[in-house]
Amino acid sequence: MMKNSVTTVSADLALGLVCPEQGSVPVVASLFYSAEDPYAIRVVFEVGTDEPVEWIFARDLLAVGMEGPAGQGDVQVWPADSDDRELLNVALSSPFGEARFEVPRSSAAAFLTRTYEVIAPGRETDYVDVDSELDELLWRA
Repeated sequence: MMKNSVTTVSADLALGLVCPEQGSVPVVASLFYSAEDPYAIRVVFEVGTDEPVEWIFARDLLAVGMEGPAGQGDVQVWPADSDDRELLNVALSSPFGEARFEVPRSSAAAFLTRTYEVIAPGRETDYVDVDSELDELLWRA
């Protein structure tokens, strides 16, 4: 297993929650990436309750979504219209509701670049101990 001196990356991003009747409402989200889960990005929204709202999705989904539409399920990412390529759209969907956010594309790209400094794309398997993961899954079963 390869190791890097930096194993986590975090950033706070100012997003715009797209509300049809109000336009865009400012929201702050914290993004996290860790070598402990090299395929995933975690996004945490502080919503004024005891428990923050947390979403986890594939790092590749963000990378692909920077260039074109990505995702078919609960998380979808796509660049804004050709008139405004400075923004990235992120749509989240759950049984409890849906939300669409506008993310500054440069901020998302900078975060993604920092994750690549921790683990280069395509090298994630170097950081996953498959035998331990299987043992843990079988132990729970």
